[in-house]
Amino acid sequence: MSLPERLRVVVGAANVLTEGDLSAWEVDWRKRYRGHALAVVRPASTDEVAAVVRLCAEHGTAIVAQGGNTGLVGGSGPDATGTQIVLSTARLDRIRAIDTANLTMTAEAGCVLQRVQEAAAREGLLFALSLAAEGSCTIGGNLATNAGGTQVLRYGNAREQCLGLEVVTAAGEIWHGLSALRKDNTGYDLRDLVIGSEGTLGIITAATLKLHPRPAAMLTAMASLKTLEAAAALLSLAHARLGPGLTGFEVMNAFSLELVRKHFAQLRQPLGSASWTVLIEQSDTEGESHGAAALEGLLGTALERGLIHDTALASSLEQANAMWHLREAIPLAQAAEGPNIKHDIALPVSAVSAFVASTDAALERTFPGIRLVDFGHLGDGNLHYNVQCPEGADAKEFLRHEAEINALVYDAVDAFAGSISAEHGIGSLKREHLAARKSPVALAMMRSIKRALDPAGVLNPGRVLPPPATP
Repeated sequence: MSLPERLRVVVGAANVLTEGDLSAWEVDWRKRYRGHALAVVRPASTDEVAAVVRLCAEHGTAIVAQGGNTGLVGGSGPDATGTQIVLSTARLDRIRAIDTANLTMTAEAGCVLQRVQEAAAREGLLFALSLAAEGSCTIGGNLATNAGGTQVLRYGNAREQCLGLEVVTAAGEIWHGLSALRKDNTGYDLRDLVIGSEGTLGIITAATLKLHPRPAAMLTAMASLKTLEAAAALLSLAHARLGPGLTGFEVMNAFSLELVRKHFAQLRQPLGSASWTVLIEQSDTEGESHGAAALEGLLGTALERGLIHDTALASSLEQANAMWHLREAIPLAQAAEGPNIKHDIALPVSAVSAFVASTDAALERTFPGIRLVDFGHLGDGNLHYNVQCPEGADAKEFLRHEAEINALVYDAVDAFAGSISAEHGIGSLKREHLAARKSPVALAMMRSIKRALDPAGVLNPGRVLPPPATP
């Protein structure tokens, strides 16, 4: 029997797809990578995942695990050879348990993030991971890429919101690591090793997630500023005044919101155009009136000190959601404007303004008329530093400069002690950049781990780690 035939015995004929339109699994979110799978396999349990992996290992067939296929670095689709299996976790979608006393939830890898949030909310609790793709991305993918999002400032990345994992190894064995413990010093932390490994070390099938008491109130405000230095100063003031209640602090440059005005005119912007705009979210345990007073006090002090020149405080959940929609519409507006060059970078917060000033100037000298879409999570130093072609230029033709632009941006990131990937991962897109910029010692350690856990190289090959340089 062929491998697809044997897989049908394991998961059912309807769940091994080899014909018809498979673009939902073979084309990445940005339409940048298009592959061809031998089959798309949709197991419904951890035991079925393990059986699929064992069969693929027996046939020497590579496996690409895929959740919601919302990644931005080409890390979860098949290559063009037609020899790889796409293992979709979509049917692994059960919420197995919620422990309100222990503040944990155990959810399978294919659960959509928004569904996990809603399940926690029904218990009066909060699962704090939040990002624009939450209506379609999955918990397994969030953990495989160590996703970030808008609340990292208070709650941390996906790694900080996970206590335990269930993982199928490259040999088709099951690691039952669904611990609900917050303290467990019993050797190497295998959970943290798998989280962020992008499916190259094991296939996540379930996770035990941290939950939090739901805040009594969530307050949202926007403010306009003249400089990014003022935004950094406002962030410091917010830390001092709001303390752990500061949940989110987003920054957007003028052109990013100009694109939203152009392509999503129905989204009302409460403030006029400004060089920079910040979006502040505060969670309060004592109620809305207490939180509003604290946030209004922060904004009043910022106005007195000349850090901001205009502000708007949401007076309802509807208004708060509208403010967040503006922020979340930026990537969509940029896509509507045409192909662009994206950078998901991390910098020390203290270095962000100097990085932007110097790198903007260098890019504008090299590519006159270039348009820069700068926005992101200033609170944790994660900037989405994206490059749009000059007005009226051929966007596809402009993409020929991508390698030169990437080199300029990543050289500047290195100079400011930053990282070329903050929350999107490495995938295929940044693999060669990782090889050039990660220390040889770190790369050697990573390759050793990969060889130990996946000696045949069958899990998501060609992703994250570049092959060793030939002598």
